[in-house]
Amino acid sequence: MIPRIQPLRQVPSWQTSLAQCVSDPEELLQLLELGPEWLPGARTAADLFPLRVPRGYVKRMAKGDPHDPLLRQVLPLDQELSSPPEFVADPTGDLPAMVAPGVLHKYHGRVLLVTTGACAVHCRYCFRRHFPYAEANPAADQWNDAVAYLRGHPDVDEVILSGGDPLVLSDRRLQQLGEQLDAIPHLKRLRLHTRLPVVLPERITDDLLQWLRNSRLQPVLVMHVNHASELNAEVADACARLARHGVTLLNQAVLLRGVNDDPDSLVALSERLFKIGVIPYYLHLLDPVQGAAHFHVEPRQAQDLAAELSARLPGYLVPRLVNEVPGAPGKSALGF
Repeated sequence: MIPRIQPLRQVPSWQTSLAQCVSDPEELLQLLELGPEWLPGARTAADLFPLRVPRGYVKRMAKGDPHDPLLRQVLPLDQELSSPPEFVADPTGDLPAMVAPGVLHKYHGRVLLVTTGACAVHCRYCFRRHFPYAEANPAADQWNDAVAYLRGHPDVDEVILSGGDPLVLSDRRLQQLGEQLDAIPHLKRLRLHTRLPVVLPERITDDLLQWLRNSRLQPVLVMHVNHASELNAEVADACARLARHGVTLLNQAVLLRGVNDDPDSLVALSERLFKIGVIPYYLHLLDPVQGAAHFHVEPRQAQDLAAELSARLPGYLVPRLVNEVPGAPGKSALGF
């Protein structure tokens, strides 16, 4: 009898791209034709929080410009080694809000699941760069405690998948978790907080779209874009495919010194987002995480920027200026 040969499993292209991310500061500097003077600080900072950035995202950066707004978001700097005392490891109060491994319940009606500690890109201002993922994440595919918690809280109608980045998980694992969530009758909405449609747009696969389309829960995808230069044709196509499958698209940006702390950059971001079908939702003040103080923008300057946006844009293109205060019942809006 001729033995049956199992067909080789084809690795999705996005997983190949994910595996080939740039992780060596020296290689990143060489790709962008930057001098060796940046290397010592980059290596030292990367020892504390590793460099990770997809090659397709690197290609959107301007060569020879150490102040490129995309590069600035991912390049480790020696400025990360010293922080004022008010910049702390858990700036948003995640750990006190963790009610089960990987389950954060901060706000009424909404529960967040830290699905993974992995990301496609390591943003240097990440508010979870010190999060204890190894202790806080459930083992692979074991969401029993999270599902039990959700079942026991009928006042919760929205579940948020975050991380890390939930779209680093395979389509199969997302579907398995999604089926468990679909079976909880009082849940209405499924929200994904993700950077992958921006930094790795090929992640928006047919299988992912089919899962979102077939879910009983209304899907909302909250992207994280800080600068209009991040939005190329591939990102626009990924957003269009998501929208065609009934996914509501929102964006939350972080106000970052040297990246988008000027009105022209923020106006261009809102206009470009809307052109590709994404609603500007939030403009966050930087969460004061240890290692990111060099990105800080003073609240008064942030309010002045928000006022100028309001004067230059229609209301539906003006994101709400907010910050997160640990223990507060929701995001805190900053008036201007």
